[in-house]
Amino acid sequence: MEKIGLSLLYFFIGYVVITWIGFIHTVFNIKVLHMKSMKESGGKGKGLGEAYNKTKPWHPLYNLIILPIFAYLYFKGLDTVILSNVIATSILWGTSAIIIDLVGWVLIKHPLSLTFRRFYIEYQPWITIVYLVMYASPFIAYWLIQTL
Repeated sequence: MEKIGLSLLYFFIGYVVITWIGFIHTVFNIKVLHMKSMKESGGKGKGLGEAYNKTKPWHPLYNLIILPIFAYLYFKGLDTVILSNVIATSILWGTSAIIIDLVGWVLIKHPLSLTFRRFYIEYQPWITIVYLVMYASPFIAYWLIQTL
């Protein structure tokens, strides 16, 4: 794989952008739409708060828009883009996301952390769709490069 460090940098920047968009969307729901926050929910019932739960269906869309842009930018910086680079980037980005999510949202305990069950079972089907989009993003970017 060509320029693996650069690939990871583009992925990480995209991942952070997506995370911030989700955070801003949740804050918007709390402040503007007056939905309940995680704290106001008291950890009972839905647990994460109405404001966050209402953003879940949007998470795949954030990824579908943002990650192909970063994959496109990464590929445009390469001398040539061949299918093996796209496949390697797909595997690297999707697997990195799974590892980062597991460590950052489940294993490391913080006010926004989730249990394994909440993240991988109660967040269905959204988390699966998000991961599929992450794996697909380099292919989408490759297709854009080939057609534009």
